[in-house]
Amino acid sequence: MQGLQVRPITLMISLMRTKTAPEIYLSVEDKELGMTGFLVVESTAVGPGKGGMRMTSNVTLEEVARLADTMTWKNSLFELPFGGAKSGIVWNGGSDEKKEQFVRSFARKIKKYIPGKYVAGPDVNSGEREMRWISEEVGRWDASTGKPSNFCETRDGKKFCGLPHELGSTGFGVAIALETTAKMMNLDPQSTTVGIHGFGNVGTFAAKHLSERGYKIVLLAGSKEATYQPKGFTSEEIQDVIDKKQTLGDLPGKRLPPEKFWSTPVDVLIPASVTNVINETNFEAIRSRLIVEGGNIPMTVAIEEQLHRRGKVIVPDFVANGGGIISSYAELQGFSPDQMFKLVEEKISHATSEVMKKSMADSHYSRDVAIKLAKTNLAKQLG
Repeated sequence: MQGLQVRPITLMISLMRTKTAPEIYLSVEDKELGMTGFLVVESTAVGPGKGGMRMTSNVTLEEVARLADTMTWKNSLFELPFGGAKSGIVWNGGSDEKKEQFVRSFARKIKKYIPGKYVAGPDVNSGEREMRWISEEVGRWDASTGKPSNFCETRDGKKFCGLPHELGSTGFGVAIALETTAKMMNLDPQSTTVGIHGFGNVGTFAAKHLSERGYKIVLLAGSKEATYQPKGFTSEEIQDVIDKKQTLGDLPGKRLPPEKFWSTPVDVLIPASVTNVINETNFEAIRSRLIVEGGNIPMTVAIEEQLHRRGKVIVPDFVANGGGIISSYAELQGFSPDQMFKLVEEKISHATSEVMKKSMADSHYSRDVAIKLAKTNLAKQLG
């Protein structure tokens, strides 16, 4: 995968969207450990499949396939030399030792596909240490991205080091997408209230960067609780949560049951948690003018379209949360963290501006606009 060269092909499978099956659609098992994992690679037409590895108790092959589809458009939108892909491990929790066994077993099971067909990355319940385990098990530094910053190799006289997910590139990108759209809507940061559902890596760093830019983060929620602070959480309070690995319960504010999160009025909503977190039970309660999708597939297309018809401005997931995949590209190119963040800001702000300008000017559904742009970019890559 030296240099990540784009490979020309004659069949524009991802572009035409007429294929009947992904290039790789795989379930693997380690019966001795009780490990079950999944890998979906849509196409390697322009480069290896790229997408994160999530570890949840309810991940399925179907969910992984949906996420791989999203990654196809995300990679094309930002003109990155990757195909769409995703992987998952059924993980019901357990010790760090057990988790390492699961990850290393999964890496062995899909070893023949990486890094030529698939390059892993962080996702739900996986981060820099899991990515290191994959690279170590496969014996290739470039088998994964989001690795620890001290996990390096020297190649052709140049030193390449990890750019861990823990740097917060995805959350930073979400903040840039929100800021870009808010300016187009003439929203003043000082008076714009923001609610974030999901306070993991993406949610915490989005909150940090937005609060530093003057936005009022007033509502935060996890799976079991929500916290409301009308005057807004300070950037110092949020940074403290990140540094000390605290929980929402450590923040000041009024505690709310999680279902109340959706009906609490805020100007901007960032769903940054799990798949389909916005659904039939709560979407009608949403009052926000702007929704910036920090998490992958936070709602079905049907619900998203209904919210669009109700006048909500929506920045789609593969536009807003592209910071992680851009960081992955930067890591494989040997960029420094500063170079990576600069690239994330450039690409996210440009893509968001292109998509949302067209969507808001013509009242077009933003996902359709974004996919059309991604197709155009993919056509350029394929020559």
